[in-house]
Amino acid sequence: MASAVADRAAPATLLEDDGELSAQRDAPVGGQAVLEGVMMRGVSNWAVAVRKPTAEQLREGERSPEEAALGEIEVTTLPLESAMKRHRVLRLPIVRGVVALGGSMVIGFRALEISANAQLPPEDAQAEQAQVGEAQVGEAQADGTGQAQQQEIPRAVWAGTVVVAVALSVVLFFLIPVGITSLIKSQLHSSILFWVIEGVIRTSLFLGYMALLSRVRDLRRVFEYHGAEHKTISCYEAGLPLTPANAKRFSRLHPRCGTSFLLVVMIVAIFVFAPIGLPAWYWLMATRVLGVPVIAGISFELIKFAGRNRARGWVRALMWPGLKLQLLTTREPDLDQLAVAIAALQAVLDRETPGELSAADLVGVEVVA
Repeated sequence: MASAVADRAAPATLLEDDGELSAQRDAPVGGQAVLEGVMMRGVSNWAVAVRKPTAEQLREGERSPEEAALGEIEVTTLPLESAMKRHRVLRLPIVRGVVALGGSMVIGFRALEISANAQLPPEDAQAEQAQVGEAQVGEAQADGTGQAQQQEIPRAVWAGTVVVAVALSVVLFFLIPVGITSLIKSQLHSSILFWVIEGVIRTSLFLGYMALLSRVRDLRRVFEYHGAEHKTISCYEAGLPLTPANAKRFSRLHPRCGTSFLLVVMIVAIFVFAPIGLPAWYWLMATRVLGVPVIAGISFELIKFAGRNRARGWVRALMWPGLKLQLLTTREPDLDQLAVAIAALQAVLDRETPGELSAADLVGVEVVA
């Protein structure tokens, strides 16, 4: 979620203990792993690169999530306009984090929609002609192209997915912890003990959720593309040519990763809720819901600061738990997956040069790796 280009005098890379490189500069680019691909975003554009299945794979029917797509890389590029550029109040600390995260969520789900649709087989107009006759085919080909049309997942399905995902996150990580702790509130006799226990429960639920997620075999390739996204961004931040061989040399862990951000959210929540004390249960529930934007905004500022100052030893020490947590949500990608991530970032860079933009251009630019 960094918004500034780092000092060019700083060393470009650091050799980690595992022999991999990590970039020591920050650039206003970020991204997200999607189905068989990567989304990359910059200052004024974002792009999704997806490797499509081959015709043979499509003929074979439904493909396992563990099976790699073997077709060509398809790149979709779209413009990006931040609301923070239009409204000064939205650029205030903490507020900008909430706005940026909302924008990132919208782009993220749109990118997932694009990648999911890219994996679907086209509707073969000629096959329809053989099955339903010329009259129905003429109606099916009303666009006048007579070519196969790509199937798409309905937008309503994605909108519902967003609502359900957000609601479940609030319930699981905020309402359930305070609800469980409230069951023993009368025995605690201390607001300090209450928020410590609630924080421990919340963080434990989060870590357990991440551990279970990492064991889902169907997500293995998404985690590999997540690693490809991080390696590609680090390669760019280090100033090296964007090639799969260069990107592979970098660590799959990145200080601005959304996984690290979520861990920071769990910890920040402990301190934000501490001053509230022990009001009635319904006020406790209300504060946990209403406090989510504040916690997200503060966590955003902390992650942004860490990304800009990653070369400092004490910052690296504080980032260490979040980086290690990324071992659960990233996997080592192969060269083909790195090529997809590079295609997405190159599509953004072809339309802008983040390292050469002015401060005015960078207003409202807040991206997560």
